[in-house]
Amino acid sequence: MQIEERGSTHVYRQIKMLTEEQLVQRESRCVHGQPAYCIAACPLKLDVKALLRAVAGGDLDGARKLYDRIAPFPGILSAGCGAPCEAACKLGELGDSVSIRDIERAVTRFGARRRGTMLRMKKKKTVALFGSGRFALFLAGELHKKAYPLTVFCAEADAAAFLNAAADGVPADLREIDLRLLLEMDIRFVFQSALDRAQLDAQRAAYDLVCLSPACYRTLWPDGEADPALLYDPAHGVVAGLDGGVLDAAFAAKRAARTVDRLAQGLDPAGARGAEGAVETHLYTNTDDITRTARVPCDGAYDRDGASSEAKRCIQCECDECIRGCAYLRHYRKSPRVLTREIYNNVGIIMGDHMMNKPINACALCGQCTVTCPNGYDMAEICQLARKNMVATDKMPLAPHEFALLDMLFSNNEAFLCRPQPGFETCRYVFFPGCQAAAVAPGTVRAAYLDLCTRLSGGVGLILGCCGVIADWAGRDALYDQTRALLDRSLARLGDPIIIAGCPTCAKALAAHPGADVVGVWSLLCEIGLPEGTHAPERPLALHDACGARGDAATQAAIRMLAARLGCRIEETEYSGDRSPCCGYGGLAAYANREVAAEMTQSCLARSDAPYLTYCMACRDRFARAGRESRHILELIYGAAADEAPDISQKRDNRRALKRALLRELWQEEQTEMKLDFEVLYTDDARRMMDARMILTEDVAAVLQDMRETGEAIFDGESGLTIARKRIGNTTFWVKFTREGDAVYRVHSAYSHRMNVVRRQS
Repeated sequence: MQIEERGSTHVYRQIKMLTEEQLVQRESRCVHGQPAYCIAACPLKLDVKALLRAVAGGDLDGARKLYDRIAPFPGILSAGCGAPCEAACKLGELGDSVSIRDIERAVTRFGARRRGTMLRMKKKKTVALFGSGRFALFLAGELHKKAYPLTVFCAEADAAAFLNAAADGVPADLREIDLRLLLEMDIRFVFQSALDRAQLDAQRAAYDLVCLSPACYRTLWPDGEADPALLYDPAHGVVAGLDGGVLDAAFAAKRAARTVDRLAQGLDPAGARGAEGAVETHLYTNTDDITRTARVPCDGAYDRDGASSEAKRCIQCECDECIRGCAYLRHYRKSPRVLTREIYNNVGIIMGDHMMNKPINACALCGQCTVTCPNGYDMAEICQLARKNMVATDKMPLAPHEFALLDMLFSNNEAFLCRPQPGFETCRYVFFPGCQAAAVAPGTVRAAYLDLCTRLSGGVGLILGCCGVIADWAGRDALYDQTRALLDRSLARLGDPIIIAGCPTCAKALAAHPGADVVGVWSLLCEIGLPEGTHAPERPLALHDACGARGDAATQAAIRMLAARLGCRIEETEYSGDRSPCCGYGGLAAYANREVAAEMTQSCLARSDAPYLTYCMACRDRFARAGRESRHILELIYGAAADEAPDISQKRDNRRALKRALLRELWQEEQTEMKLDFEVLYTDDARRMMDARMILTEDVAAVLQDMRETGEAIFDGESGLTIARKRIGNTTFWVKFTREGDAVYRVHSAYSHRMNVVRRQS
């Protein structure tokens, strides 16, 4: 059996995976990057999460730097801000929101302010600002940050009075902080100015741009109509402020400064302004596990410790539902939106390295992200679309999935069996246990089939094979269609019977066949009852729901009913039912990326220390391989427990042996068993190494057989081992062994490469 490897010297075809519109539509479902509620509510764009995180860690200097970015005068702002961020705090739904405004005041008091480290070049355009008050003060600070040569004409006698005109009700220490800031700014003041039309007319010709406080604007042009969004009156050519509270004034000053910027550059003030002010957020934050806490008491003002303690109450809102539940997303530390864009770009590469191939193939395609995401984001769809696209365009290498695909072909060729029940030509039912059940627990498959034949009327056929989902997972549509056609022909020969599926993934795959009638063996056993002699373990069992049964409430309920009838004491774990994670076999993750697959397995097992009960043989096998006692529910029902974790060669042998045994026992057919004319022994290390490297005993036997025929081998004098090789399909296998007789070989190690060794002619 061989699957053709892609070529390396041909022109790749290009097929669009998604349109740009489809891509954006999918990306928009992920709210991971949406702003937190507090941040979205702040019109000044303060990163409240980062500020609270810094304060919680005792870094008030870092928090002050964040605050200074949005507030040229933090004392006045923190004293008078209406704190919409505090009102939007998610903790408010549980009781007390975080006291953000009091923390900001502590940050202003105790945090060291950021000082400029670079000499800034002054802009060429000059600005005159007439008036005083909150808007004028904040605008002066904003224009100073933008390095405009600024002259302020005000009625006050000095800078302290100018600041005090905007600092009504501000504590003295906060006012003093802002006064020091103002005095350090490169601003020219003209104090005790007459703020009338004559003064304006006399001065405005000397400046490129003119700004007015709200009071000045109303005095000079009572009927003036400055645009409330731009704070610009084109009729009179001035930038004018609006009345309001401290936060309103600070926000208006930011908008006015942006308008000044654009006018100074000769641009339309309405253009390229971005999203100004508070925004709507679609963030989802799960608070089910959040403990309700009360605010840290604040006696007038927080000290450093008090501010830090209160900041620690912040839950750092973000949407991580899918990441919490999915080992795949945790491994790559990326949100679905980011991964989707990177995968999309990877698929679009025509020539060169496709760096995202491994993440594309590491997804279990289990759909857990879809049920944990509040918006149903489907990474499985994205990864499978990518696989199918890259296979169709010859850009996906065969290597990650070749072993699994060859194993599927083995199941549907050498190990395939399709027979009606003895005594029947067609049958009412057919038992389809699935390839993994036959590989892992052949005794259970035999016992289940014999029981069904005994207790069901109308005949029960048997099909041993693979449903083809492996080809579908690998993105190999042509191979999947061939498998479906094979099964359709086999079912037709049996009279298109009702399919009794022994695997939830097989049940879904077979149900997609036109006209197929599929029932899970678990549901059937609930209906006809359990056979005699069943027994349950005395210890509690952790029930792991198969990801293949996601969205199948009937199957999940039937399993629990069977477990109860068996007398099992079931422990429901976190992420059970539809939220159950994949064991690491799904989507061929175990073949394409063992590291991620192992993390998936451990994520499943971390939910409980109890032995695991499953109804997917792949899950049962993955858990046993990880050292956890696990059983398939059919093993409990039929009392035919398999070896804890057969290796890949034993799985093949199990399928061959099951087919031979059933043919002999039920249909009186003898199948010739091919035997070697030499004996192969293996060290324990060699068997473990071969299992890890996906090298079969039949591969080793083929290498040794070739060596016996050609006499080609290399003796390694240092290790004392002989080395032989043979190319099988797309891979060259190497075997290190010792001879223990004329026809006895002990294998010490084996490895393989996707290479071809060419004999040079002398």
